[in-house]
Amino acid sequence: MSVATPLPQRRAAEVARIDLVLPCLNEVEALAWVLTRVPDNVVPIVVDNGSTDGSAELATKLGATVVHCAQPGYGAACHAGLLAASSPYVAFCDCDASLDPADVLRLAEPILVGAADMTVGRRRPTTARAWPLHARVANWELARRVRRRTGLALRDVGPMRVMRREALLSLPITDRRSGYPLETVLRAAEAGWRVEQHDVAYLPRSGRSKVTGTVRGTWQAVNDMSAVLAS
Repeated sequence: MSVATPLPQRRAAEVARIDLVLPCLNEVEALAWVLTRVPDNVVPIVVDNGSTDGSAELATKLGATVVHCAQPGYGAACHAGLLAASSPYVAFCDCDASLDPADVLRLAEPILVGAADMTVGRRRPTTARAWPLHARVANWELARRVRRRTGLALRDVGPMRVMRREALLSLPITDRRSGYPLETVLRAAEAGWRVEQHDVAYLPRSGRSKVTGTVRGTWQAVNDMSAVLAS
C-alpha cells in the first residue's frame, strides 16, 4: 500500500477549497476590487445585510455567491455566511477593501498543515488614515483584556480569520452584532484551540465607514465586545 507524501506547506493552500464569508452592507464601491482579489480555490460568499446601493446585484454579476441576511448585525451576517458555506475550511474578511482577500491563503496554511486550529490577521495600517487613532486605542485595550482572560498572544481582534468550518459550527457563539469576532476567539480559547496571529496589511476602506471609522461606530463595537467579555 502506498503512502501519500505530505504536501509542502507552501502548496497546501493551493489545493484546498476555502469558503470566504464577506459580510456586506452598502459596499458597492469596494466590491469589484475585493472580489478580483479573491484567490483561486477560494469561494466568495457575499452576505448582503440589507444593502440599498445595489451591492447584492453587483456581487452576483461579478460571480460571487450571494446570501441575504435579514437580521441586522455583523455577527448575524457572519453566521448566515457560515451556514451557507460548504467547504471544509472557512475564512472571514471585511468587504470594504480595508483587507486584501489574497491574504487568506497565507493565513490558511497553518490550518491546512495541522499546525493551528485558527489564524487571526493582525492589522498593520498602511497609512495613518487606514485606522483612526480612537479605533486603534479601543482595539489595543480589547486585545489586552483578551490576552489576560485567555492567555492567547493576540495583539488584535481583527475580522480576518481562517478555521475549519465544522469546528467553528461546534462553538457556542451567540453574539450577532460587533462582538462576533471577539466571541469566536473566546470560545476557541475555551475549547483549547491553537490560535495563531499573522500580520496583514490594513488599507483605507472604500466608501463611508459604518463601524470603527467613526467614533460612534467604535463606541458601539466596544460596547458589544465588552458585553461579550462580561458574559
